[in-house]
Amino acid sequence: MKKYSFSSASLLFSTAGRLMGQLSLALLLGLIAMTTTASALTVPEKLVYDMTWTGIKAGTATQEIIDEGDSIRIVSIARSADWISVFFPVEDRVESLLAKVPPPQLGLPRDFRMKVREGKHRRDKEIIFDHGKGKARYIDHLNGEKVELEIGKNTYDPYSSFYYVRTLPLEVGKSVFVSLLDNKQLWNVEIQVLKKEKLDTILGKINTILIKPLMKSEGIFQKKGEIYIWLTDDARHIPVKMKTKVAIGSITATLVGGKF
Repeated sequence: MKKYSFSSASLLFSTAGRLMGQLSLALLLGLIAMTTTASALTVPEKLVYDMTWTGIKAGTATQEIIDEGDSIRIVSIARSADWISVFFPVEDRVESLLAKVPPPQLGLPRDFRMKVREGKHRRDKEIIFDHGKGKARYIDHLNGEKVELEIGKNTYDPYSSFYYVRTLPLEVGKSVFVSLLDNKQLWNVEIQVLKKEKLDTILGKINTILIKPLMKSEGIFQKKGEIYIWLTDDARHIPVKMKTKVAIGSITATLVGGKF
């Protein structure tokens, strides 16, 4: 298995995560737990973000967890603002379907699908997981490529890995690693837990934990800048803010609403 860092990211409107999507300038997106207790995610959960580039609104993004009985569906949608869509429309959708497992985890991935439209650029990729056989099937729906890959016992896709890490107990100054399948390769992804910090948010002035995923990949996180994510320092670990530098200025995702 290769080892690489969540060292990433022109994250903001390109794939998650994508964390939500990426405009030509790059738009961001897309974990963590209390130091003593594993987190309990709220299901259903819906998070709505404003994406800004150097203070100007560039788009919106949503992340949603849906309970479907024997499975959990996680959906991320990113869209560019009207003024950007005129010359560089962005509409990205990422879904991860998980088979339920005992708490505190949400589940193990069954299917991961990423459909990206960024200007003239298109991507439509899927990973179908078979954890029982230790296999995964990668499909590129645009060029017809199909590849079968071996996976480990607890291997995640780029999007569900974000939610998995939210359930882990982490400590400031210590990294945690996650097994992740992305772009036809297995990675051992490092997430650095940097510090605790107070932030003014839609939830009021709250305690947060700042983390830095280190990742090099084509999937949710790309190889271009560094991304920082602030999560509530409580049992929910809600990502309230995400930020990455781009060639000119920076992109910030700020939680502005939802159900959590």
